[in-house]
Amino acid sequence: MNTQLLGIDWGTSNRRAYLIDQDGVCLARHEDNQGLLAVQGSFDGALADLLDSMRLDAGTPVLMSGMVGSASGWQEVAYLDSQLPLEALAGRLVPLKQRPNTYIVPGVCYRAGSDVDVMRGEETQLLGAVSLGQRDGWMILPGTHSKWALLRDGVILSFATYMTGELFAALAASGTLAALMAAEQLGGDAEDAAFIAGLEQAERRAPLSNSLFRVRARVVSGAMPASDARAWISGLLIGAEFCAALDAAPGAAADGLSLIGSPALVQRYQIAGAHFGLACPVLDPHQVYCSALHALSSPLHR
Repeated sequence: MNTQLLGIDWGTSNRRAYLIDQDGVCLARHEDNQGLLAVQGSFDGALADLLDSMRLDAGTPVLMSGMVGSASGWQEVAYLDSQLPLEALAGRLVPLKQRPNTYIVPGVCYRAGSDVDVMRGEETQLLGAVSLGQRDGWMILPGTHSKWALLRDGVILSFATYMTGELFAALAASGTLAALMAAEQLGGDAEDAAFIAGLEQAERRAPLSNSLFRVRARVVSGAMPASDARAWISGLLIGAEFCAALDAAPGAAADGLSLIGSPALVQRYQIAGAHFGLACPVLDPHQVYCSALHALSSPLHR
């Protein structure tokens, strides 16, 4: 029996792969930009290329999470109710019809009255956090679609999604602010100061569309250098996320908060957390994912 498992966090833009043994030890790691947009539906070939680049046998068992299970992914997998304990995900894996020994982790749907939210991929990271002993408190997962999830004894009590990363990317790509955001940044303390100024603007709770336009107004009036715009907008958007999340959950500080994400994003969110008076310890995203893979792989080794 093959005692190795390849886990793939397959998102819209990026793909991260981890090879673990039956004890959950990470044997190899791979990251590339072959997300859904890049592979354009050729998932089978993209997986074959990945196995080849990692020098793995074509029959290696594979466990995938993320947007690969969406309607635009390899095979659509129905959402599970968020009230299901995260540790029960291991019993809900969906076999891929086109390839043996290949499974997809279902996403999760949260409903509260007329409010609905969904996640694909983050549930696996949350399971990893639970497996590492983080069974309670708020988990912040920064990214294209940032998530704030409240755990209670390994169950997602609630969660909310903020399109912070997507908005930042869209503003930088086109529109009135794109040229300002492309201006050379000074870096260091100046960049941090501009980021914090954006956080302070978010605290004023002005309409986001108004605050964003005033970035341009500040630059063209000479009140702010164009080199500050990118960090200022980042602070504004992340600050708006913090304000909304904390307004919705005033007891978040007492519940405790932890961050799971890439170093660059986590650093920004830690600065924001400190600005709002919150300590946000960081969980290593690679360790979290490998821990989740180990928890999910138990039924596959039976």
